[in-house]
Amino acid sequence: MLCHPFLRRAAVCGAVATAGALVPLAASAQAPGPGPVAAVAATPSPGSATAATRAAICRVTTEQVRFDLPLVRTARLLASGEPIKIVALGSSSTYGAGASTSAASYPSRLAEELARHFPGHEFTVLNRGVNGDEAADMLARLDAAVIAEKPDLVLWQVGTNSVLRDKAVLPHASLLHEGLQRLKATGADVVLIDPQFAPRVISKPNCEGMVSLIATAAKAEHVGVFHRFELMRRWRESEHLPFETFISADGLHMNDWSYACLAKALGIAIAEAATRPTATAVGPRVAQ
Repeated sequence: MLCHPFLRRAAVCGAVATAGALVPLAASAQAPGPGPVAAVAATPSPGSATAATRAAICRVTTEQVRFDLPLVRTARLLASGEPIKIVALGSSSTYGAGASTSAASYPSRLAEELARHFPGHEFTVLNRGVNGDEAADMLARLDAAVIAEKPDLVLWQVGTNSVLRDKAVLPHASLLHEGLQRLKATGADVVLIDPQFAPRVISKPNCEGMVSLIATAAKAEHVGVFHRFELMRRWRESEHLPFETFISADGLHMNDWSYACLAKALGIAIAEAATRPTATAVGPRVAQ
């Protein structure tokens, strides 16, 4: 049974040009490779997208992307004017596979989005995406790639490659909890990012289970979760965008347009969660 019934009726709606893409696209998950280190956003070349992509509008509201929990450490650093370091941990959709340049990956674009929300504040966004990684691979490099950087906020994108490889979902629970506990022990804010809504992902029977597991793990560990799967499903089902608008020709990876829209959505979510009034963040106080 398919994760999403749409694929019974239609295929990917054409191809998105990815000239100058960061890495060759494999038949399944990407082969391992280090992600770019810095975060500088750039406007994609007009020739890097189809007409449909260039015409599409990225519509995001705060309520659509609002985290369940505030970003306490990030809020404190914003209030004090101190620099903020963000580490984006993940696989190929963090690395930027499908983007026309490294500057079009979501971590690179997120740096510019945050600069727009908080002019004059210093943000560093490190890209720690490695093509083909699963949760166990990320845990193996967690100390060196993430914790050693002493991040203030970690964005952990996880789950897609295990879904593509038809791995059982339940064993990932212990991996997620281990990783979240190690990250939380550093004092950093942590946000999980679930899989992308793409034809090759939603054709897998275990994709909804992985999305649910990530949400459950986030709730149990009291960290935020960015619902990328639902954001992208809304593009397709509510806004009726063809897959070619936001998915590369391989039917899996995001493209310049979707990486930019993802960064915009994350910027909105981070800004709201880091400036949320305390009473709103923790709920009303009950009289004793």
